[in-house]
Amino acid sequence: MYLTISTTHRPATDLGYLLHKHPDRVQQFTQSFGVATVFYPQATDERCTAALLLEIDPVRLARGRARNLPDFSLGQYVNDRSYAASSLFAVTLAEVFSTARIGRCASHQDLADSPIPLQIRIPVLPCRGGPAIAHRIFEPLGWQVVADPIALDEAFPQWGPSRYVDLTLTGTVRLADALTQLHVLLPVLDESKHYWQGPDEVDKLLRSGGDWLAGHPEAELITRRYLARTGYTRVALERLTELGDDSRTSDAVEQDAAPLTSEPLTTEPQTTARTPLNRQRHDAVLAELLDLGVSSVIDLGCGPGAFLERLVRTPSFTKVAGSDVSTGSLHQAARRLHLDTMTERQADRVELFQGALTYEDPRYAGFDAAVLMEVIEHVDPSRLPALESVVFGTASPGAVLVTTPNREYNVHYDDLTGMRHPDHRFEWDRDEFATWCARVAATHGYAVVIRGIGDPEAATGHPTQLGVFTRDA
Repeated sequence: MYLTISTTHRPATDLGYLLHKHPDRVQQFTQSFGVATVFYPQATDERCTAALLLEIDPVRLARGRARNLPDFSLGQYVNDRSYAASSLFAVTLAEVFSTARIGRCASHQDLADSPIPLQIRIPVLPCRGGPAIAHRIFEPLGWQVVADPIALDEAFPQWGPSRYVDLTLTGTVRLADALTQLHVLLPVLDESKHYWQGPDEVDKLLRSGGDWLAGHPEAELITRRYLARTGYTRVALERLTELGDDSRTSDAVEQDAAPLTSEPLTTEPQTTARTPLNRQRHDAVLAELLDLGVSSVIDLGCGPGAFLERLVRTPSFTKVAGSDVSTGSLHQAARRLHLDTMTERQADRVELFQGALTYEDPRYAGFDAAVLMEVIEHVDPSRLPALESVVFGTASPGAVLVTTPNREYNVHYDDLTGMRHPDHRFEWDRDEFATWCARVAATHGYAVVIRGIGDPEAATGHPTQLGVFTRDA
């Protein structure tokens, strides 16, 4: 199995810092099923390429199988695992580049936090469903995809293509995001795993899926193929829908395909089930913005653009902007809003840009209102003061609307241990949120009102907390 990661960022050899693997060295890593080697076929200031080679020991792999799994006779020794990227390769990728995958680089942290030009190639990748599946899965994440089918036998072209493709991904993506996406999606394309799946697979999927899986138009397909077991799939989809920061509602796929107009959304799922929490958040924040009478709104940490779509469809908002640290999410938002087919007049209302909320950016300023919907809990507590300074101090909109989970309510979610999302750095109870709101308001000259979103419980309150900050005249 073989993969290359290339960049033309200058100096390109900075890739070695991000991967924590020096270009001048060949490094080997022993796995339970073989040996992984990292080396650099090319390392110049103009272009740098890192390669990961995994050599499988079929005997060691067969001996490592669980006793209760069938051996399929010679199939455990004679198979494609030595040549085709699979879940074995995904596990190796995650282990060998573990620090890079979490986005940590002490000497080049700003670079690790930034999208850079990348090209990733996997020459032999199992892809059940053919090249079309590769396009459906990777393109919404901001990649340009080339998936060339590999002939079953070049000597017999009439036999047609095999189930393998030669995959090349090109895009400007944060390296940590690229590695995490590959970790999840390689076994999704192969639709086969080399290990027994337990209940912890749901947490692993949500942790690795980060902020991109819930908003992916093929989230259900990815979840089903990753987990492959109906019980776990149901649990994962429920958590994506109810607890995800920007999860899709049951009619989200249909809305994505609909042409964008200036009319408010009216389509509702034809079901008697209660409204998903993320939809209740969107409804509540939109109602507050309308009550405030604002005309320009920026959605900070907009993700794949579900709430942006609501804003753009509301005619009273004459200027709408969305900002996110993830370029992949911004690409998804652009597709959701159909920016490429908007009229010039419509496009003048809308702006999308990449930015980090802990760094000052003049593009954040000049709006009547800013929205931080399920954002602050993703920020390390030590960096939260920087966000407060950027949003409430430098940008200083007339109103700021902040939503965040109410930790007390978590006891009502079955099978939830810990926090609601693997990427949450903290979750506040009602007193903690009220204390934070009061301090921020006093520091930056705002008045604040705290409300609840969702169906409340007597002892624990609402599932979501909402702080409405307005500039103190």
